[in-house]
Amino acid sequence: MHEWNTAVHVQDAEGDPRRRALTLDELEAFFDAADNRVARIRKLGRKGWLPAYRDAVLFKVAYGYGLRRNEARMLDTPDFGRNPHAPEFGGRGVCNVRFGKAMKGSPPKRRTVLTVWEWTPEVLAEWTEEVRPLLASPGNDALWPSERAARVGLAQIDARFAAVRDELGLDDAVDFHTLRRSYITHLIEDGWDPLFVQQQAGHEHASTTAIYTCVSSDFRTRTLRQALDKTMKTALAAGEGKR
Repeated sequence: MHEWNTAVHVQDAEGDPRRRALTLDELEAFFDAADNRVARIRKLGRKGWLPAYRDAVLFKVAYGYGLRRNEARMLDTPDFGRNPHAPEFGGRGVCNVRFGKAMKGSPPKRRTVLTVWEWTPEVLAEWTEEVRPLLASPGNDALWPSERAARVGLAQIDARFAAVRDELGLDDAVDFHTLRRSYITHLIEDGWDPLFVQQQAGHEHASTTAIYTCVSSDFRTRTLRQALDKTMKTALAAGEGKR
């Protein structure tokens, strides 16, 4: 195997054994903690509740579409559209990612991510229609505006994420990318087709998606049980047919 006849792996490294997906309970606790920060700040009468609200929604949307950090940061309000095959999501059935991770020497890679969670459009609607206008300056299309700039910075996103993580006592290996890792894992656990998950994540190779997948022991137990039950059912049916 040589450089000229093998695929170059340019996706995010997943070698650290501490890196894993969050369980659904951990994910819910994380989102709740981010929401609680908004409530605490607002109760104290501080202006910081708007950025805190923005960050809480940013985390949910990043998970809801399996986005990398900069992919989420660079979203604009017009980057969402209708999916004719899923009209129940309204104007937020599709997320158009314009700043996907680039291949070496190439411009940012675009992709379309379909909405799969029914709560995602609701979270986006409340943010864009009710709260975002209180923070964004006129003419600014950035989905996540900052009080000091047109768009929130990567360092600020990292700092806010770490604050919520530390509040919950999670390992410091849990970072923003954990949301993307959790999204991929939860889709697989919910039975979504692996090729669909690969396309949603924007992975060129299925092997990369497999690296991201951190299915729980409960999922593996259910999968084994279903396979064994199916095998037993087939064997019993074959036995009945011989009688």
